[in-house]
Amino acid sequence: MSKFIIEGGRKLSGSIRVKGAKNAALKIIPAAILSKEKISISNLPKIEDIDKALHLLNDLGATINQRGDRLEISTANIAKFELNPEFANKFRASIMFVGPVLARFGEVKFPHPGGCVIGAGGRPIDLFLEGFKCLGAEIGVDGNYYHLKAKKLKGCNYFFPLISVTATEALMMTAVLAQGTTTLKNCAMEPEIKALADYLNEQGAKIKGAGTPTITIEGVEKISGGGFKIIPDRIETGSFAIMAAATKSNITITDCEPEHVQALLSIFNKIGVPFEAGRDFLKIKEAKKISSYSIKTHEYPGFPTDLQPPYTVLMTQATGSSLIHETIYDRRLLYVDNLLQMGADITMCDPHRVVVNGPAKLYGKKLTSPDLRAGIGILIAALIASGQTEIDNIYQIDRGYEDIDGRLRSLGADIKRIGTLNL
Repeated sequence: MSKFIIEGGRKLSGSIRVKGAKNAALKIIPAAILSKEKISISNLPKIEDIDKALHLLNDLGATINQRGDRLEISTANIAKFELNPEFANKFRASIMFVGPVLARFGEVKFPHPGGCVIGAGGRPIDLFLEGFKCLGAEIGVDGNYYHLKAKKLKGCNYFFPLISVTATEALMMTAVLAQGTTTLKNCAMEPEIKALADYLNEQGAKIKGAGTPTITIEGVEKISGGGFKIIPDRIETGSFAIMAAATKSNITITDCEPEHVQALLSIFNKIGVPFEAGRDFLKIKEAKKISSYSIKTHEYPGFPTDLQPPYTVLMTQATGSSLIHETIYDRRLLYVDNLLQMGADITMCDPHRVVVNGPAKLYGKKLTSPDLRAGIGILIAALIASGQTEIDNIYQIDRGYEDIDGRLRSLGADIKRIGTLNL
């Protein structure tokens, strides 16, 4: 199993480029199924989850040509409507294939999706199933396997009882080929949703309101092919900004959209992290002193749950006490045990809240990455820490951050990969 060896305590400097958004790429790949024409994708991140998505699409019968960060997909010859468990079981975003396959073929079989083990109940898919049923699908369940059928999907009015990015995107994609009008309410508003809707509209869909709580989709007979440039990864942008602040480094983050991380930048203004924001760059400057500041995670445009672990690490270096309140995933704070082993002063109040007291001196330890976002948080802690840190199970980090060790070395980090990256 691969691992990272990090010698911490070094200031970083230079520039680092943000890759394409993981959470946009994982939706545009299954969206290709909605059209029999070719789709070209650019700015594709080279990460573990994308590799799995492409394997699943290829198994369905699609033709895929990839060169660097560019991808061409043709789904004209797809005739299969069953998602292979060998691939679908391994990543959460496999659920995004269900709607497009159902919309195109009127039937889909699939296993319960895999992925990070965070959230109560193994991250159930009730919202998806309820939405597909509202659109007219009949749902059969055999153990951990699902079978959906619909002679013809029909538009409906659906209110999400919980705000969900992936459920919003899944039903939006499914409804574009449904008969009639679909109205989705209490939708998620993330930039990736609007980017997906903008692409589909360019190819013939009739979607209004993406990026707002109410989305209206007028069903069409056909979605054409076209080109899609993946937007910059806002979570990667925020992770790098926090890394720069935590290591008290001067780092320029390029090819990003600062507008998408306003929740974080507004906090930087409050806690004393100096920065300069341009149209497509962020310059994070060395902070002389960082003040504590409490956060409560919230759906976009609030503070993202995916930046909560890195921010918690940052607060270990801040002066004072801060309350970190995680509202999205029940088990997302369990990683703080790793920070405690490194010397952090953190009190667990309950599964949703911790109090961080700082500044604390962190020390290198042998640790294991529990999930994707906790993994990048632990990696940032290792860059701060005195001495050597060994992080195991870095497969989890590779799922969301392309060549993270190589890119950090370019900033002056002392980080080595033991083992190979299997992509």
